[in-house]
Amino acid sequence: MAIAPADRPRVKLECLRLLATLRLDPARTRLISGFVDTYLQLNTRETSQFQTSLVQAQLQEQEVVMEIVTSWMREGMHEEALTLVLRQLRRRVGPLDTAYEEQIRRLSLKALEDLSEALLDFTQVAHVATWLQAHQAPS
Repeated sequence: MAIAPADRPRVKLECLRLLATLRLDPARTRLISGFVDTYLQLNTRETSQFQTSLVQAQLQEQEVVMEIVTSWMREGMHEEALTLVLRQLRRRVGPLDTAYEEQIRRLSLKALEDLSEALLDFTQVAHVATWLQAHQAPS
């Protein structure tokens, strides 16, 4: 995208404001907002300008745009936790069965945090299976 650096925060806010007015289902909103975030990644100064503009936005739009931004943060935190837990598990117990990986990918952020602590005591893949079974990872 050929957007002048000075305009990037404003363009990102306008894209999200427009997205908020469309009232799409959550999955489509996440898809489009992810696209916007990918192609309009802001540096620290631009992020500060974006946040300032967001505060000045009308209350209703601000609430919806903040929900979109918050969902990015939650997804980012989940992805980071998932990546870290999988790396730690592979290093601790060796390669994981695909079925176990899939169960782990479906865990909530809280469950991933719990698993990250529990895995410190694991010495074999069977410990992963036991933990997943005990914590009823969704199918």
